[in-house]
Amino acid sequence: MKYASLLCLLCLLFMAVTCKKSDKKAAELVGKTWLHSFEEDEDGVWAYRPNSFDFPPSRGRTGFTLEPGGVIKRYEIAPTDGLTEEQGQWEHLEDGLFLIRMAPGSNPPLEYQLQIVSLDEDLLKVRRVE
Repeated sequence: MKYASLLCLLCLLFMAVTCKKSDKKAAELVGKTWLHSFEEDEDGVWAYRPNSFDFPPSRGRTGFTLEPGGVIKRYEIAPTDGLTEEQGQWEHLEDGLFLIRMAPGSNPPLEYQLQIVSLDEDLLKVRRVE
């Protein structure tokens, strides 16, 4: 009985540590506006930087913000070269994998997954999972 309790406690501790690592990636993304740094894209991996980054001149940049509560705001280039905002939902599926669901009428697709390739405080690299 003593060993069963210890084993149960170790399992709970392992699950808690695993959840914290998984939630850390989501916490690093939430609340920041990430803009596409297309100059740094390579081999199907898209690069994003915080909107405070000193980007080289461009005719516009797409991007997104993940908000607490699962709301995503995606920014697309408008016909007048400004930005339009589309809203949808995001869900953290597992460590580094996010499901994005956009409202009907949005472009690109309504539902897709993004896998984090790498993340630090000023550079996010993601790959779209089909």
